[in-house]
Amino acid sequence: MMKLNTLRPAPGSRHRRKIVGRGEGSGHGGKGSTRGFKGQTARSGDKAIHPGFEGGQNPLIRRIPKRGFNNKTFRRAFCVVNVGDLEAVFEAGTAVAPDLLRSAGLANDKGPVKILGDGDLTKKFSVSAHAFSGSAKKKIEQAGGSTEILKAK
Repeated sequence: MMKLNTLRPAPGSRHRRKIVGRGEGSGHGGKGSTRGFKGQTARSGDKAIHPGFEGGQNPLIRRIPKRGFNNKTFRRAFCVVNVGDLEAVFEAGTAVAPDLLRSAGLANDKGPVKILGDGDLTKKFSVSAHAFSGSAKKKIEQAGGSTEILKAK
């Protein structure tokens, strides 16, 4: 029978904490204390060196030339919904708006909604969104529906 006073961790599962810089008796060498000898990384505070630091030498990221342009901060990120999804989820004659798309789980983000033309559309919808692709607008109007472009907040 198992008793609480006889419980022990499995052999080898518990490790002794590494104590460095406390002499030979610590079991981790008295001299370098597992840090090697001399230099910046042997001292305390060496963890504050950022990745890419090359000891004062001009770092690689500054030595190589920079080219190109990145517009990531200013891009307009849309939450996209395809016309095929409208066909599958909504009944014919529905007035589809961004709020309705979000409540149906088609547009998850809070950003502006763009309707894309992937899929087939046979039902008539009145769709209002912040943007439409050319093919989406064409498919909606061919099915007898209408499109309305909303202004972003």
